[in-house]
Amino acid sequence: ESEDGSGGVIVTQVNEGGSAFESPSAEQLIQSKISTVMEQDVSSLSFDDVMDAIINAPSPFGIEFALPSVAVAETETTAEVEAEVVPTTPSYEVGTTVTITVQQPETNKPEITLNGKVGDNLRKTLLANKDIELYRGLKKKLGNCGGGGQCGFCAVELIDDGEGVWGDRSDYEAQRIGRNGNEKCRLACMNNIVGPATVRTL
Repeated sequence: ESEDGSGGVIVTQVNEGGSAFESPSAEQLIQSKISTVMEQDVSSLSFDDVMDAIINAPSPFGIEFALPSVAVAETETTAEVEAEVVPTTPSYEVGTTVTITVQQPETNKPEITLNGKVGDNLRKTLLANKDIELYRGLKKKLGNCGGGGQCGFCAVELIDDGEGVWGDRSDYEAQRIGRNGNEKCRLACMNNIVGPATVRTL
């Protein structure tokens, strides 16, 4: 009889020589409970009643066992899930006035801060300020393409792109700039102002 007093028969050993011993599941039967004999529920019957059911069953007869449940200790882990804060790239409406800071280290001129409008061409905005020397040197002054995106002479280095608002440069820009600038360099003629920025002339 089961230890909890609920009745039924628990298999404590499988005797050698019997049909149960030859079963590939013989080891699993140990500590299992006889649940049905010929589909009759005997899980709560006494030992004698279960034996009577087996003896009186026709041969061959069907018998089912309830395998012992394996107690699995589950540890609940309470985790504080912090919501990932994804920084949002700011956007500016066309016509919004933003600050463009221009550095000209090669000319020894002081840093210049000017107002630009979102949507306006960066090259034209820089050229409108006479204190900014976008085309430095005779070659650039005489050989520039006039803003056609061909010469690469209007390249500026984007020092601060306003929290990523300027995005990535195009493959075409990278090709035209080539070895004349690093990966932060942009063609001023091919970029409209999209937000505040700090640029450095080359």
